[in-house]
Amino acid sequence: MQTDNKLNFDSFQLIINIIFDAINPEVLGSQLTHLLVTTMGIKGASVFIVNPRKDELEILSAEGLSLEYVNKGPILVDKSIKLESNLKPVIIADTNASEKLQYPDKAKEEGVRSIISLPINLKGKIIGALRVYDAEPWEISQQDLSYLEVITCYLAMALRYFRLAAAIQTTKDTFNNIHSIWL
Repeated sequence: MQTDNKLNFDSFQLIINIIFDAINPEVLGSQLTHLLVTTMGIKGASVFIVNPRKDELEILSAEGLSLEYVNKGPILVDKSIKLESNLKPVIIADTNASEKLQYPDKAKEEGVRSIISLPINLKGKIIGALRVYDAEPWEISQQDLSYLEVITCYLAMALRYFRLAAAIQTTKDTFNNIHSIWL
């Protein structure tokens, strides 16, 4: 199994800049997953957002994965890769030897042999997940894991910013509509 570092500081800086420069969550997810795949040389990456009404992870973006795999079915929070204590990454070094997958047959068909799933949490509440996939068994290095954990922290802040910006815009639009009625 590979244990080499797949991320370096220059790539990490580029990824952080992408997060800060994104104009909306969709662009952020698309650019982030693309950059992770290209800089790390991995099979794929995805960003999920929790839908609390359905208790499911909904795909925000994916890179390097087939539409069939991405749309394999609902990803239930309690049946998907378990996020240990909801705050720690789940590392599946070899999907062929793991009981943690909700869709193990789909992973095998897709050629996914390892998955690193990191929670995106905001003040201790899980709001999503960042997942990276490789076609080979992979023992992630501590450096790569640390970089990915920091990326999820910045991702959580960016998603919170987008949510607050949308709420402010909605409030502003409502105020303007009410104001125009009274004039």
